[in-house]
Amino acid sequence: MWQQVYDPLNNQALSALVASIPILIFLLGLTVLKMKGLHAALVSLASAVLLAIFVFGMPAASSLSAIGYGFLSGMWPIGWIVLMAVWLYRITVRAGNFEIIRGSVSAISADQRIQVLLIAFCFGGFLEGAAGFGIPIAICAALLVTLGFEPVKACLVALVSNVASGAYGAIGIPVLTGSTVSGVPQADLNGMMVWVLQIISAFIPVLLVVMLDGLRGLKQTGLLALGLGVVVSAVQSGVLVALGPELANIIPYLLGLVLLALIMMKWQPAHIYREPGAPSLEELGSNPAGFSFTGIFKAWSPFIILSAMILLWSTPTIKTLVRPATDTTAAGLLNWTTVPVQMPNLHGAISQVAPIVAQETPMKAVWNWNSFAASGTAILFAALITILISTISWKAAFEELGGAWKQLWKPILMICLVMAVANVMNFGGMSSALALALAAVGSVFPLLSPVIGWIGVFVTGSVVNNNTLFAGLQATTASQIGASPSLLVAANTAGGVMAKIVSPQSIAIAAASVNMAGQESKITNAAIKVSLVLLAILCLWVFVLSMIMPA
Repeated sequence: MWQQVYDPLNNQALSALVASIPILIFLLGLTVLKMKGLHAALVSLASAVLLAIFVFGMPAASSLSAIGYGFLSGMWPIGWIVLMAVWLYRITVRAGNFEIIRGSVSAISADQRIQVLLIAFCFGGFLEGAAGFGIPIAICAALLVTLGFEPVKACLVALVSNVASGAYGAIGIPVLTGSTVSGVPQADLNGMMVWVLQIISAFIPVLLVVMLDGLRGLKQTGLLALGLGVVVSAVQSGVLVALGPELANIIPYLLGLVLLALIMMKWQPAHIYREPGAPSLEELGSNPAGFSFTGIFKAWSPFIILSAMILLWSTPTIKTLVRPATDTTAAGLLNWTTVPVQMPNLHGAISQVAPIVAQETPMKAVWNWNSFAASGTAILFAALITILISTISWKAAFEELGGAWKQLWKPILMICLVMAVANVMNFGGMSSALALALAAVGSVFPLLSPVIGWIGVFVTGSVVNNNTLFAGLQATTASQIGASPSLLVAANTAGGVMAKIVSPQSIAIAAASVNMAGQESKITNAAIKVSLVLLAILCLWVFVLSMIMPA
């Protein structure tokens, strides 16, 4: 068994600098050199493998297995989810429902600042809570493009909206994982998330309207946006403390959607903002309110069905059907649909050591082909039901599946490459080297604590994986410097949320959903500034909290 080495150059700062090279290559490739996402990911992967083997000492066979693990994880479940989500979207378009969808949204408000709050913030937050894994980014960005938003802007607002909901995605798994890995009591972490993230989340709707329409947007719709953000964040906080993170997105965002729609029945902005190039009010056609309830319900039914199927897949019933056999419980009836694959030369072949973990711990590397339990399969069922109840033929629907694959194979390949980079860095000890260098700053560490979370999500694309990697390190460091462990684990989670705006996985999903494969650099350039500004605000806020919060 190979033990990870976190300081191969006998200088933690220098070792961390070398470990950061694949990340820097990827960022510079997209932002400065304007490389295609595939090319930037390939160069980043090559550098990660060379550094892992020749600097950090990772066995070559293990690095190859880590690449394979990344490709498998990129294809399933992530690629499967994105393919099914885009297929469902294309079915909806082919069935001719988007004229009604656009009209029904315009019936609530033709103002596109309000439409972003409805779709990207409220509906996207609900989808994040129910499913996560890029589904809200893909669906919301595509919907906004259909409403007339320029593709890069549609992607940007979908990504930024995810800040307010990303910590509680997929029924609260990121926060649940942070508590489990760090040993911080769940109730303590839930309460601390309120202080660390929810205050910032309340201002995300305001940021969205400013991004769209500047000071005019702030003047005309800022109070409404702030009110929406405060209500949703306050309800999220109450749900977190009273019930836990599982419903922290579901209830608040449904409430926000309803409240915003009700307010729009009584009030509209004095100036109706339309995006450049979007259909004008005259071009929207006849009175949007003239659509029948049946027509509107049918047009939105794919997304209603999608939400219902994803919620069904998250219930204990489905989890019981696919559970493995244990000493105390029998295997579920559909357990055979999950095929675990232990990666050779990787699973149990590499161990983490102190100070990342208290005692030497073999790393797991098991790829689960969960053909039934995957969220993508829930979307598949939603697509099949949509075909059954709509006017689209099976032939046309499967033509759209072929079109979705043609649209997505390059972005999915990029996701696989990014996941390969993440696994090489994680299993090679490079990600931990970066975290340890930041943790070595002592009492100033709370200022940089969110940066570790940012790095974790930028590398892995997942707040869950980030907490799996670094929540324990955050809690241990907190104990060493006399800070609150729950504060730093919450900071790790919140920092990761800020990185989702610009993580390569999120960018690839966003680009794929609006048919911009190969142009990921445009989205990255637009998103990186927002991500870094929000990260800086979070760092300062966590540092302030560390000085007033008891350890």
